[in-house]
Amino acid sequence: MAEIIEMPKLSDTMTSGTLVKWLKKEGDTVTNGDKLAEVETDKATMELENFEDGVLLRHYVGEGEEVEIGRPVCAIGEEGEEAPDAAGGGEGGPSEAAAGEETAGKEAASPTEEAAPESPLIPAEPAAETTASTGRRKISPLARKLAEEHGIDPARLTGSGTNGRIVKADVEKAVAEGVPAASAEPAPASAPTAPARESVREIGPPPAPAPTPVPQLESREEPVSNMRATIARRLLESKTTIPHYYLEIEVDMGPLLDLRQSINAGLADLPPEQGGARFTVNHFFLKACAEAIRRAPAINSTWAGDKVIRHGEVHLAFAVAVDEGLVTPVIREADRKGLRQIAMEANELTGKARQKKLTPAEMSDSTFTLTNLGMFGITSFFGIINPPNAAILSIGATVEKPVVVDGALAVGRRTTLGLSADHRVVDGAVGASFLQALQTVLESPSVLLV
Repeated sequence: MAEIIEMPKLSDTMTSGTLVKWLKKEGDTVTNGDKLAEVETDKATMELENFEDGVLLRHYVGEGEEVEIGRPVCAIGEEGEEAPDAAGGGEGGPSEAAAGEETAGKEAASPTEEAAPESPLIPAEPAAETTASTGRRKISPLARKLAEEHGIDPARLTGSGTNGRIVKADVEKAVAEGVPAASAEPAPASAPTAPARESVREIGPPPAPAPTPVPQLESREEPVSNMRATIARRLLESKTTIPHYYLEIEVDMGPLLDLRQSINAGLADLPPEQGGARFTVNHFFLKACAEAIRRAPAINSTWAGDKVIRHGEVHLAFAVAVDEGLVTPVIREADRKGLRQIAMEANELTGKARQKKLTPAEMSDSTFTLTNLGMFGITSFFGIINPPNAAILSIGATVEKPVVVDGALAVGRRTTLGLSADHRVVDGAVGASFLQALQTVLESPSVLLV
């Protein structure tokens, strides 16, 4: 008898998830441990694991559709077995289920553009396409994305899908037949030109090339992803419930930059098995923060209402930009790890973050957070505290500027660091002590190698 696979709870705060992509098609043979689909939760994009052996008989959910915990997503059974009906699945398969009466008018069920495959050469299965309204026309997200890429107005197309829905094949047909682009204007008739005279030579510089047209801005609405909604909720909670205060300090980065250059010159060209490595400025900041927290441990705390929790380990979170916003992977027990280990873990977590492969455990239980906008040329800023942390360090760009050294004017390499702190936990003197400790470590960076 076929087994119905339901949407599981993939994180402690999850109430629903968006099925971003099916990894197994209807008719595929699956075994215990196979990954069936990618699901975006409120924290990350995770994989839906299979625990049954058999054949994937039916998808009940289309790509891009939001699914509540416990709702059927697919059926697995014996080859040739008929898939059972399931609440929310509908008799017409996932494409009709997403467009049927059960989800009519629900914006949450409309897939985002990011949920469609990035390349039209790797389309989703037709049965997994869901319906989105475009004016009075209905068009699948994959077809809509392809139409936008080719500048085709869906109003010019005739849909061959269910209830006249425009599908990928309709757009491809339009491209092949040369349907005019949405913004195309009728070309003016060319004026007749006089026959060229071979004996006449043009005098003067060649005509300037036509200017490249500037892309026009267009208005559109984008559904809020689970991750973006969670970021918005947590940041609002942070700013409205945590009494922030701000401190900043300027650091001489010359010694650290020279040390980094020297280390990379000796290690960057070696293979990993011979100790090869390449360290970024961020790696040094992570290690320096762990060392500074050891010297000013009160910063490593959490407000818990009727008590203050003083953490015995330093779990460092660092911000990584992804399409949906920011994620904060965590290096655990950073105070007990060397520069090489911290760099290795930071690189691995950053890669997983950009591939949307971080697990909730890899983004939980931080005690302090770093955020860096220096690579964008931002010289100073203050981040919003990442609960349950009591502080966040903001790292600006390193700039060359005139400084006075031993009474003489010189060119310095300076970075401004900003600290946002929770005044319920971290008094001003504590925040200042931490920044002073961090300044000392960064300006004498050899201690980071001990």
